[in-house]
Amino acid sequence: MDAGGSVTGGLAAGSHMRGELHVMRARDEEADGAKAARSADVRTCRVCGDEVGAREDGQPFVACAECGFPVCRPCYEYERSDGTQCCPQCNTRYKRHKGCPRVEGDEDDGPEMDDLEEEFPAAKSPSKKPHEPVAFDVYSENGEHPPHKWRTGGQTLSSFTGSVAGKDLEAEREMEGSMEWKDRIDKLAEARQPLWRKVPIPSSKINPYRIVIVLRLVVLCFFLKFRITTPATDAVPLWLASVVCELWFALSWILDQLPKWAPVTRETYLDRLALRYDREGEACRLSPIDFFVSTVDPLKEPPIITANTVLSILAVDYPVDRASCYVSDDGASMLLFDTLSETAEFARRWVPFCKKFAVEPRAPEFYFSQKIDYLKDKVQPTFVKERRAMKREYEEFKVRVNALVAKAQKKPEEGWVMQDGTPWPGNNTRDHPGMIQVYLGSQGALDVEGHELPRLVYVSREKRPGYNHHKKAGAMNALVRVSAVLTNAPFILNLDCDHYVNNSKAVREAMCFLMDPQLGKKLCYVQFPQRFDGIDRHDRYANRNVVFFDINMKGLDGIQGPVYVGTGCVFNRQALYGYDPPRPEKRPKMTCDCWPSWCCCCCCFGGGKQHRKDKKKGGGGAADSGDEPRRGLLGFYRKRSKKDKLGGGGSVAGGKKGLYKKHQRAFELEEIEEGLEGYEELERSSLMSQKSFEKRFGQSPVFIASTLVEDGGLPQGAAADPAALIKEAIHVISCGYEEKTEWGKEIGWIYGSVTEDILTGFKMHCRGWKSVYCTPTRPAFKGSAPINLSDRLHQVLRWALGSVEIFMSRHCPLWYAYGGRLKWLERFAYTNTIVYPFTSIPLLAYCTIPAVCLLTGKFIIPTLNNLASIWFIALFLSIIATGVLELRWSGVSIEDWWRNEQFWVIGGVSAHLFAVFQGLLKVLGGVDTNFTVTSKAAADETDAFGELYLFKWTTLLVPPTTLIIINMVGIVAGVSDAVNNGYGSWGPLFGKLFFSFWVIVHLYPFLKGLMGRQNRTPTIVVLWSILLASIFSLVWVRIDPFIPKAKGPILKPCGVEC
Repeated sequence: MDAGGSVTGGLAAGSHMRGELHVMRARDEEADGAKAARSADVRTCRVCGDEVGAREDGQPFVACAECGFPVCRPCYEYERSDGTQCCPQCNTRYKRHKGCPRVEGDEDDGPEMDDLEEEFPAAKSPSKKPHEPVAFDVYSENGEHPPHKWRTGGQTLSSFTGSVAGKDLEAEREMEGSMEWKDRIDKLAEARQPLWRKVPIPSSKINPYRIVIVLRLVVLCFFLKFRITTPATDAVPLWLASVVCELWFALSWILDQLPKWAPVTRETYLDRLALRYDREGEACRLSPIDFFVSTVDPLKEPPIITANTVLSILAVDYPVDRASCYVSDDGASMLLFDTLSETAEFARRWVPFCKKFAVEPRAPEFYFSQKIDYLKDKVQPTFVKERRAMKREYEEFKVRVNALVAKAQKKPEEGWVMQDGTPWPGNNTRDHPGMIQVYLGSQGALDVEGHELPRLVYVSREKRPGYNHHKKAGAMNALVRVSAVLTNAPFILNLDCDHYVNNSKAVREAMCFLMDPQLGKKLCYVQFPQRFDGIDRHDRYANRNVVFFDINMKGLDGIQGPVYVGTGCVFNRQALYGYDPPRPEKRPKMTCDCWPSWCCCCCCFGGGKQHRKDKKKGGGGAADSGDEPRRGLLGFYRKRSKKDKLGGGGSVAGGKKGLYKKHQRAFELEEIEEGLEGYEELERSSLMSQKSFEKRFGQSPVFIASTLVEDGGLPQGAAADPAALIKEAIHVISCGYEEKTEWGKEIGWIYGSVTEDILTGFKMHCRGWKSVYCTPTRPAFKGSAPINLSDRLHQVLRWALGSVEIFMSRHCPLWYAYGGRLKWLERFAYTNTIVYPFTSIPLLAYCTIPAVCLLTGKFIIPTLNNLASIWFIALFLSIIATGVLELRWSGVSIEDWWRNEQFWVIGGVSAHLFAVFQGLLKVLGGVDTNFTVTSKAAADETDAFGELYLFKWTTLLVPPTTLIIINMVGIVAGVSDAVNNGYGSWGPLFGKLFFSFWVIVHLYPFLKGLMGRQNRTPTIVVLWSILLASIFSLVWVRIDPFIPKAKGPILKPCGVEC
């Protein structure tokens, strides 16, 4: 992971097609570099940055005799008098040096410990340099020193101890050793325990739920039979429209309900993960991980929000040498570039503060805004002082970032210029070279306490006119390739720029699944639920989406896994590369030898025939069966090459044979014998394999070699030349790299829809991969949601439009990948995710029918008999019972469930309806729609929910407003007609009023959003709605479809009294 640590000292920009590569260094960086070159031979203090200095005799000053961590004398004395009195690196208590004042605790060491360096010269090995760490004893379990060495914090052991004391000491050591061995056995037994488990939902909750689902399905069938067989003869068009709508609603409910048949909840064991892979005193064996943060427009996505996300990633509770953060700037903004520079500097103080006091969350904006008692459970006396100092530094950091934002509002005519006077390469956002800048993770980029920080990399891919860059999906694929070249962690966690890490142990939660020996190799990703900050208490527009994340996703987790929702997801890199999951070997069928091979009457009924077939294969087909091509699900023929048969020992990459090594596999005797038969055949096979890799992954030998390293890490020899790595990284983000490759088709994030997340997860599940839904007690990630009505509708419009695009593509779950390994209930769930926008058409018609019935005096249901009344009542009771039992096992509140139902109607008659027509125009007419980035507003301390009442005009508001007006007009007309006609007309009126009130109640949050804070509806909305309602009413009156037409001759009065 340290490869490429000193990759670059400045911004690297270039274009592979043009053969350009420039490295620009800022002035302060050049000055620092010159200073470092002049003082390369001077040891600096890792705490304050000053020179360490020397003792009175001219020898270098060494504060800690154990690890030699460089600390100057003032910092050493301050740490002994006012600090923890321990070395920052090895936590060994500082001993008193000659000439230093005594402090409390020196008396425990005895008078012989005075002037440490002169008293015990034999304690230090003459062949060991002072700054080298002490090697751990190989027989020590936790890396502690063996008993015969001097122990920190204990009494010194004299070599002149008497024999009696020696016997007592040996007995004590034996007793201590037996206790340590017992503890070790207990820890090993604990480490062998599973890292996670399924928490079963009690049968008292789930079984009644399933019974009600079955009963509701039966009742629904009888209800639909009644509706179809009893038409309303006086209103056939209304009856026919209502029956078609009800049939569609029934189908939609089935697609939504069946995947929730067997919901699953899981819990993890972080202590067992630590015992197995991160035991104290031993080398950490946790898998490396790369974080991806994507952003497009820093003016719509405030840089302070992106900075908080990056800071929360850098402070995550994970080994720093195994975490890297890549920030994709798809807008090539110098504002974000400068913001990340400020963020990297502030992280040197923020990260050690978080880890020292274990604060949560580790995004400073949200940590300092918490309305909680931050002194709770904080026993360190310096916490209050350091917290106040850190908050003051964060406020200064915000001032600097806001100054950059204010400066970026007006672009200079000559374009942006960097600190060294070089023009910013991204001045033209549509025509600029690729740019890479490594901020942290390089040598010397340590925090204020001298500890290493995770790598932070800025990436802006190359853009040129005439290329399709595929929006967010293309940016994510560029990050996949860059990270593979620079770090190549086996797992990837992607976050939107407004989703910060709320739980510092979230990565460890995911590793409990991904590093599980049985389940880990079958997982393509671990999905976390989305949680949000800054939403009003009543959640007027269902921004939290609790029903989907706490009910639907848990149901999918019991089938093949949850869908990918675009953020908060930890990927298996091999799954992104389009590889199939490992398949369990099928056990051979049992055969018997009780009859001769020519006889087919054995006890296995045909076993002799099977035996002959196996024997024929064994005669020379053992090798052929290994070479048999295996067709992948999506059209790939994968053939075991010679390098696979030799255990993956060597592969040709870039003409250098044997330079990169793949993960070793088990050898088989017959394969080794066959592989040694001819070297030329092996070379030809490797060459063909190299060409197929280039056709699939692109022409980058370093990247191709990294795809063969299954457990992560850079290929062998790739880290030797950091400058070459940067050049290769610029190559893989060039705009023409993906041409004639499988990127976006079978590899990485899939192109073809604005909702690339659904499509990408669907392709992985089709290959047979599984996914897992992880719901820790403390939410793993939190983000911001558009609480404004217009922004919320535009967000839903974009999601629905992506579903329509998938429905009209070759990847539609209705006809894609049959015969593969996608489970049927999982297919139903994906089908529901791409057909739900089409529900808007019957929903709009069904919300209009009540108003039409009230205006015309007709109804879609004829007079009810006793049997029909029973089916109606049973249907409504089953709907209520399903909802109640669903809330019971999921823990979702009834308020969240009701808000979800309301917004299903609001979004269905507005955003989903427009998405259907836009999708049809895009696919059939070629009319493309612009991708709108959802605005992320920074926190406003004066009015937390001021944006909730902000009104923004959009055509999406017209259909729901029209529905409200015509239903209100229908209610007034129906009641007036009943008053005029007397008592007999009130009975049929109640059914019509019930359906109209059902529509208005569901649209009530929309109505409140129109009123705003001043309870006033904008004039433009009122005018448009009244106009449409009037036109509809006039057309309806002119048509008069329900007035019976007179048959025969038209009779007119003659005018004569007769």
